[in-house]
Amino acid sequence: MRKFAILGHPLGHTMSPEIHRRLFALSGREGEYEVLSIPPEKLRESFPLLRELSGFNVTIPHKVDIMEFTGALDESARRYGAVNVVDCRGPVTGYNTDCVGFLKAVQPAGADLSRPVCVMGAGGAGRMFAIESALHGAAVTIAVLERHFSLAEKVRGEILSLRPGARVEIMALDSLSGDFELLVNATPCGMYPHADEMPVGEAVLPRCRVVFDAVYNPTETLLLQKAAAAGCLTVGGMAMLVWQAVAAHEIWDGVSYRPVDIDALVEEMTREVARKFC
Repeated sequence: MRKFAILGHPLGHTMSPEIHRRLFALSGREGEYEVLSIPPEKLRESFPLLRELSGFNVTIPHKVDIMEFTGALDESARRYGAVNVVDCRGPVTGYNTDCVGFLKAVQPAGADLSRPVCVMGAGGAGRMFAIESALHGAAVTIAVLERHFSLAEKVRGEILSLRPGARVEIMALDSLSGDFELLVNATPCGMYPHADEMPVGEAVLPRCRVVFDAVYNPTETLLLQKAAAAGCLTVGGMAMLVWQAVAAHEIWDGVSYRPVDIDALVEEMTREVARKFC
């Protein structure tokens, strides 16, 4: 039996096993899926164990350091300097499917990434959201706390190196202004157990057509609740989590899935999170 896993630390609340087991069932392919909680200081000594797997997913804090284990990197992994999927067949290859997950998640809402996009946060996820949006033609606003302006400037520089002439603006979260096709929350604000928090004031929301929150616990954050009340289309983080997992199976097995089945899986996992944690 082929073996797969999620690698990270800590991994007490991961939904990956449930998602991937369902994807194996949908594709008809066999595969065991386990949780490998390995602290950073023990990652390198765990390489022989990882090499015995057919493939694995990677989450915090190993997305960068795991690149030492890979012999090759896909373009997406090279672009973002981070890996979240490893294929151990033949040359060990690292991929980044978070970008695919993001694009697939906002697609059903009809988000047009050639129009203005605001990304709240400039960390790992925020950096990826901003770069992907810019590469698709968006005028990007990076909204951060003032103490994170230098980080946002680095992201702006990366965008301009990849797409010279791109329109990139940096704003403070507490003075955010403008009209946006898509507003993205890439901060932990609103994540359980701080579910009563929002990264931005309600006054911003009526000026946004689509609001995507990368947080998936709670399943409907306060930001999404307020956005829906303001008339926005909303997308929760579970959609991205499932779609990046789908991309992993496409890499491992060359399989494809019906969108209707993945939509149903997103709903199933959303209910599961609500049952377990909310």
